[in-house]
Amino acid sequence: MDATPETLTLLTRLVVWGALPLGMAFGAVAQATRFCVRGGIADWVTFRGPSRLFSWVLAVAVGAVLLQAMIAAGAFDATRALAWSERLPWFSALAGGLLFGVGMMLAPGCPQRCLVKAGQGDLNAWITLAVVALVSIMTIRGILAVPRTALFDSLSVTLSRPQDLGSLLGGALGLSAGAVRAAFAALLLLAVGGLAWRLRGRLESSAWIGGAGVGVLVAAAFWLTGHVGFVAEHPETLDAAWLGTQGRRPEGLSFVAPLAHTFDLLTLWTDRNTVATFGVMLVAGMVLGSHLSARWRGDWRLETPRTPRELLTNVAAGALMGFGGVTALGCSVGNGITGAALLSAGSLLAVIGMVAGALGVLWWQQRSDEQAQAGAAAA
Repeated sequence: MDATPETLTLLTRLVVWGALPLGMAFGAVAQATRFCVRGGIADWVTFRGPSRLFSWVLAVAVGAVLLQAMIAAGAFDATRALAWSERLPWFSALAGGLLFGVGMMLAPGCPQRCLVKAGQGDLNAWITLAVVALVSIMTIRGILAVPRTALFDSLSVTLSRPQDLGSLLGGALGLSAGAVRAAFAALLLLAVGGLAWRLRGRLESSAWIGGAGVGVLVAAAFWLTGHVGFVAEHPETLDAAWLGTQGRRPEGLSFVAPLAHTFDLLTLWTDRNTVATFGVMLVAGMVLGSHLSARWRGDWRLETPRTPRELLTNVAAGALMGFGGVTALGCSVGNGITGAALLSAGSLLAVIGMVAGALGVLWWQQRSDEQAQAGAAAA
């Protein structure tokens, strides 16, 4: 297809508007199955409930297998994705993930879960999302960008190859990067199969539907942005171009930066340089899909903050997720699913920080509950 102005416009619209049904599908699946990375961690720690944790791991495994197949087939250039950048901001990934993990446990959910809850009528989620969006844009290019770049991003390393595990380990061992990635994906799928066998009888059917569905959507996002929207030679720059995305590169499922760009669009609506992109429409689709699913399932109900303390906690949690998500270059979905499925070293570091932050909050909450119960018994 020739890269005429009409063709470029058509491809851009396909990517941008294609994100809407993609987001709607994610929102509906997540609403119906209660898919949530935060919930998976909390369920396991609190009462050893395995379903949502298994659903998260399944989503990563399905996404990894599909993405590695797409990469091997040349369906999109993963080296241009942010998760495969040769610059590895290891401290930003760990510290940003830690702050994000703390925030998502204090909040009604991570940004993905808050988008789902917003569609269900939860005003707590709307408040948290508004703070995430505001703090995210402040962290990208506002006052909070100063400490981010000076204190966090300065501690990074520049690699001689992409930061995916296949390239890193393959280069060190003298093996093909593609073969190493394929082996990782296969082992991950086998591990999930073994986990499913061990947990048979304890897994809800929704765990399979949610995990497999999200994994497929991870691959679909890169097919849309990395394949459909790809132009080998843009007529204006004569360089390769990825149309319809904010970063002009292949983009997957992620929600912190897209919330910031949504904030930009809503506040700079008359600025012709500010337009809807793949991420913005993905956010809109998430809320719409969740709302339709909640209405159909009878789950829609209006919820408001019950106490001033709850309101302040939601605000603080949103700020932590906004700053942490931008600093770590992704959220629980952007790093915990999309980046992990791409076998990105930076994303895996962010997941370690995110889980550590989440476990720290859960430990603190459990300890506080135990002390409160002990005090009540003594009284």
